[in-house]
Amino acid sequence: MEPPPPPPPSAAGAVSLPRLPILTSDELSEKAFGPLQKRINSGADVSFFLTSRAYKELMVWIMQLNHSLIPRLSSDTARPVCFPLEPGRREWSEPVRRLREMLGGCEDLILEAPPEENKNRRFGNGACRVWHGKLGERIQGWIDGLGLGVDGGVKEELRGYFMGAWGDKGRLDYGTGHELSFLAFLGGLWKVGFFGGEEEKEGEREREVVIGVVEMYLEVVRKLITTYTLEPAGSHGVWGLDDHSFVPYIFGSAQFTKPILGSRTEATPVEGSCPGAPKPASAVDKQTVEDYRGSNMYFGAIGFIYDVKRGPFWEHSPMLFDISGIKDGWGKINKGMVKMYRAEVLGKFPVVQHFGFGGLWAWEVDPEMVGERSVHLQSQPVQNQAQSLGQGGGEGGTKAPWARGAMGGMSGGQVSMPRPMDGGVMAPTGFPGRQPGMGTPAGLPGRGQVPTPRGGIPNTGPMEQTSFPRGGGMHDRVGGNQFSVTKAPWAKD
Repeated sequence: MEPPPPPPPSAAGAVSLPRLPILTSDELSEKAFGPLQKRINSGADVSFFLTSRAYKELMVWIMQLNHSLIPRLSSDTARPVCFPLEPGRREWSEPVRRLREMLGGCEDLILEAPPEENKNRRFGNGACRVWHGKLGERIQGWIDGLGLGVDGGVKEELRGYFMGAWGDKGRLDYGTGHELSFLAFLGGLWKVGFFGGEEEKEGEREREVVIGVVEMYLEVVRKLITTYTLEPAGSHGVWGLDDHSFVPYIFGSAQFTKPILGSRTEATPVEGSCPGAPKPASAVDKQTVEDYRGSNMYFGAIGFIYDVKRGPFWEHSPMLFDISGIKDGWGKINKGMVKMYRAEVLGKFPVVQHFGFGGLWAWEVDPEMVGERSVHLQSQPVQNQAQSLGQGGGEGGTKAPWARGAMGGMSGGQVSMPRPMDGGVMAPTGFPGRQPGMGTPAGLPGRGQVPTPRGGIPNTGPMEQTSFPRGGGMHDRVGGNQFSVTKAPWAKD
């Protein structure tokens, strides 16, 4: 059952977008900081996490960064102001400059840990463990060099998030959980005032964080992946969005979405595109991707896929291929990516089980949150499945994005491939195979042909609201039932 719609804005139109709070000196002295604590050990812990202060503030931080990248309407020019990546930029604010120096130091460590020659291993070069060891030797000095003016406990938490952002040195893999750790590191720096107090211009500091720091982090990560052949952590193969990353698809779609006036009281658009932006369909055209990968994070992430994968795009990345068929613009894609991130990253046990908690990201119930349940809870390890679900029976699992019931909606039950047409065979990607005596079915690629994108994003639950009346409780602005059955990808809200 969907939660009720949000209340309309007041007569004056006053709405407020949530922002990650900057801790006062009193709050910093009252909170307990220290080594990060592992708290998520079962599916039931994921349910608790979805009601926690850490979850709420992580989503607020991501949406705050997302909102800063949306193009702005300008009274000075007829065209909106967009915020592309700036690979040749040399001048940055002092906080961003220091972080870029840290990231540059991480990249330089690759030269000190050249990959080993081992033809017997497809994934995971052992030299990556040497790289991690060298990072551990440098990290304390780098954290101290930021000049934070906080006690050792805060620095220890920040160090833990930074060290957790580069993959697992034991498994030699990297995935969205490590990416989440880096966002937590940056959010922790925001909380302690590292990026400054009141901003001079709306969204300017957040844009610098994404364009100047997050993008550089992704570049270093990609170099680590290719240098040490890191295995995708918890990869779904063709069932997943991307083997390693997620946030560039959120932030990159925001860069191309419908322009806004620029006030923090204006909600994130949920459809439309910026004039002059490439069409979503062009995101799978190799030449267009090459043209835009240096200026847009979405195209940059797809460009990396082209760098490391071979074969037709629709075969190795069917979910991104289907998303390219969306007709409602980049705003619709951005909205869908945020919903998907909540379910596929923050709501999934294998991803968040290694996330650490402390004073910066607290493992405590937020009094304004309502209980949310992950759509993946039934597949997570719990001591008592029935008790975790709160009843004797479980809900259905999340199916492939294109799996549909008879009426076009997703049905419950275990994960299964969609049925082919009678007498047909099913291709690995979920497209029906050739049918006897039928030639090539509609949407199915024949020899030398490309299938038609389905134009949808997996509907993974209610949208995280980004605007709400002042004084409204969190229960008024958070989708409350992630445990409901996933809808068809093209389902309208």
